Amino acid sequence: MSASATGTFRSLRGFNYRVWAGGALVSNIGSWMQRTTQDWVVLTQLTDNNATAVGIMMALQFGPMLLMLPFTGYAADHLDRRKLLIATQVAMGVLALGLGLLLISGHVQLWHVYVFALLLGCVAAFDFPARQTFVSELVIEADLSNAVALNSTSFNAARMIGPAVAGLLIAHVGSGWVFILNAVSFMAVLGSLMLLRADEMYPTQRAAGGRGSLVEGFRYVWKRPDLKAILLMLFLIGTFGLNFPIFISTMSVTVFHAGAGQYGVLTSIMAVGSVIGSLLAARRGRPRLSLLIIGTAVFGSGFALAAAMPNYWLFGVALIVIGIAAQTVTTSTSSLVQLSTEPVMRGRVMAILLAIALGGTPIGAPIVGWAADRFGPRWALAIGAISGMAAALVGLHYLLKHRDGQRSVRPGGS
Repeated sequence: MSASATGTFRSLRGFNYRVWAGGALVSNIGSWMQRTTQDWVVLTQLTDNNATAVGIMMALQFGPMLLMLPFTGYAADHLDRRKLLIATQVAMGVLALGLGLLLISGHVQLWHVYVFALLLGCVAAFDFPARQTFVSELVIEADLSNAVALNSTSFNAARMIGPAVAGLLIAHVGSGWVFILNAVSFMAVLGSLMLLRADEMYPTQRAAGGRGSLVEGFRYVWKRPDLKAILLMLFLIGTFGLNFPIFISTMSVTVFHAGAGQYGVLTSIMAVGSVIGSLLAARRGRPRLSLLIIGTAVFGSGFALAAAMPNYWLFGVALIVIGIAAQTVTTSTSSLVQLSTEPVMRGRVMAILLAIALGGTPIGAPIVGWAADRFGPRWALAIGAISGMAAALVGLHYLLKHRDGQRSVRPGGS
């Protein structure tokens, strides 16, 4: 395999992906600034440290991803993705601007934040599958897994930068201006969409309309045992394992008796592990199911290790392991699903994937939170460990049942 086919940043050689990646990084930083500030506003300005209010806000924001699944996947497969992304980015920018103005004027109430969270969730439900599948139009198929991994690297790099910037801005200029700056950051990704060269794009075949189109995605997945196994593994990890705010905050506060600053350090340490995992994924060629199984097993082992750590810094080391494994799982899942799905079905299948990854949060987070309150944070971490090991067993079961499992994850659905 040539060096050009294995370079970590090979997707950036193309003008379109390079422009898109630059705009997305700026926008991702702004989005992480808003997420951090939104939690802060609900906890400290609109309630008296009420975690339930934050949970309600999360449910409103991620619920539409699951409830609107058939429509969002249909849109990603049937509409022009570039135009759809322009519409969603404008809408999210307007929502950020509106909430920012309410905060600056001093008129914001808790129900306002709930409404904005719900509206943002509805828009994001259309944005996510279109954004994920749009990458396939910016690079050749041989570079698709690399482009997906670099997208994850950008997202996690923004997760390291955005919250820190948000904390400084909240302290010096107020929370409302963070939302205003996030609204401005959408101009970067909108500009990148406008600058893309049409003659250097790789458009995929659009799905034909039809009365059964809304459920074709579910039927397609149901007939593909490889996709069912991969998505079940993601469900276990996403629902019970990816509740990092709960795991980190409860261990930090109740076990290690750390302050807010140290909690922020642990969050950044987790992001460092995620960035390392993204870069490692970007170096690899075509992903394999065996790698996904190893990733889930290491994910579960990392949680077991974290649960046993006796002090703050060793816990941080375990978080790096978890971060690398989590990113290996999520990027491998996304790449495997996109590469093994027929182009006309990618939008709907990716919508299902994203709904599973994000829609499980309202289910798993209360269970993990209850376990932390009832039995202690270390037992909550045990739930994460079990989710990883269970996902690995699902993958192993598939490989044993389908001896040609590596070949049955079919490129392009062929």
